[in-house]
Amino acid sequence: MNNMNHQTKKFFLYARKSTDEPERQVLSIEAQLFELQEYAKKEGLNIVREFVESKTAKEPGRDIFNDMITRIEEGEAEGIVAWHPDRLARNSIDGGKIIYLIDTGKISTLKFPTFWFDSTPQGKFMLNIAFGQSKYYVDNLSENIRRGIRQKLRNGIWPAFAPLGYINDKEKRCIVVDKKKAKYIRKAFELYATGEYPLSEIRKRINLVGLVGKKDKMLSVSNYQYMLKNPIYYGVIRYNGEFHDGKHEPIITKKLFDSVAEVMKKKSKPKGRNLKPYVYRGFFYCGECGCFITTETQKGHNYLRCTKRKNPCSQKYTREEIITSQIQEEIKKVSLSSAWVDVCVQELEKERTQEKQTESSFALKLRNELVEIEQKLDNLLDLQLNGALSQSEYVTKKTKLLKQKIDISENLTASKQKSDNRFEPLIRFLKATNQAENIALQENPERIRDFLKKIGSNFRIADRTLVLDFKNAFKIAEKYHAEAHCAEAISYDFTKSENWRRGRDSNPRCDLTRTTH
Repeated sequence: MNNMNHQTKKFFLYARKSTDEPERQVLSIEAQLFELQEYAKKEGLNIVREFVESKTAKEPGRDIFNDMITRIEEGEAEGIVAWHPDRLARNSIDGGKIIYLIDTGKISTLKFPTFWFDSTPQGKFMLNIAFGQSKYYVDNLSENIRRGIRQKLRNGIWPAFAPLGYINDKEKRCIVVDKKKAKYIRKAFELYATGEYPLSEIRKRINLVGLVGKKDKMLSVSNYQYMLKNPIYYGVIRYNGEFHDGKHEPIITKKLFDSVAEVMKKKSKPKGRNLKPYVYRGFFYCGECGCFITTETQKGHNYLRCTKRKNPCSQKYTREEIITSQIQEEIKKVSLSSAWVDVCVQELEKERTQEKQTESSFALKLRNELVEIEQKLDNLLDLQLNGALSQSEYVTKKTKLLKQKIDISENLTASKQKSDNRFEPLIRFLKATNQAENIALQENPERIRDFLKKIGSNFRIADRTLVLDFKNAFKIAEKYHAEAHCAEAISYDFTKSENWRRGRDSNPRCDLTRTTH
């Protein structure tokens, strides 16, 4: 009876596998199609259309999946056949679509050879769990990959596909110099360091002698510019804006790299007497229409004005020195006194010393545990060699001990990293608030502008007035600076607030407590 019911229903068959799925157990698309077609015959399912997709389901936006969902909403089918729920969705939006269509009756049946589903509260609950597990797998995989990359960087190993001039050594699991291409890269640095050749000429000369990029493609001028700025060639890894000491063999010296950087800096300076390097060029947006604010000189004064490129705008010219004065006042808003900052820094240093002592004890405990595990592994081997343990017993116990060893080693590394990085961002922030007023009083527009960039974002000018958003910690400094000026003797203890411990250490947030004396 159930088979007869399925024969009258229309099903879509959906198969998916993407190149970013490393799991060996995920069948290829061809294997999925074969298995699903056999399964459909066995179950007597009426397949009216097949949808095949080679795209990740980590994020919404799969064209073929969306087309299938649209057709289901239009009533072309009322069921889906797939290998497993994770073929349909690995993100909460697509999984939610499937659940919603089941709730509204657009989908009455889902069939999987590897998973049970019924359109009942229990069935939908299990389906939700399956979708949740799929998303957890993706999230966990991403975190594991990021953790692996961080560990490689700490070890000085380049974590990605080798840059031009190097090749990936799979046995050593690192990058090694590509002897053929390295000599051309070194020559490119040497030629540019003379200052006699523009990038276009470097490209022409080096391309002619045989340097090519991936898939043997000729290198462009921008490729050469990127190459000449890449510190990987003198032994330093730059990854996501951070620098790490690399363990690979350098192709050039640091001295040659610095010479190239100096030449590039000189070549990038504006030429010609008519091009004036305005302080606020490209720095502000119009508070009314969102266009860039430009600068021009009239009668010996610099004026800032909206470019008005998008829409008509009513904003008027503003004198540059007026905006500079307003920036100085904004910077003063986050200033905190030297005496107060010194006390806070001393407290933090004291706390850091105490925490290091605690963490040293913890680290010693972990190292002792590692020694114990090493001893247990040795004893285990002796028992196996003496015949007291079978091979299978030995492997099981050894695997368990090795997992414990890895967990402890990771905890030891994490503990050291936490100790190294926890307090520095807060101390840097406190010192910056102490510098604020001194910087604001300087007659140095460039330094004032750069400090404003450090404490704020989203800089606009509206009605000849500077508008900005203070960054998280500086919002709090602004708040308590203002309150401190409303009382004669108030001090604020940033260091005692638990909220400084929330979030990432590089971007502390807090709701500071106030104490009066």
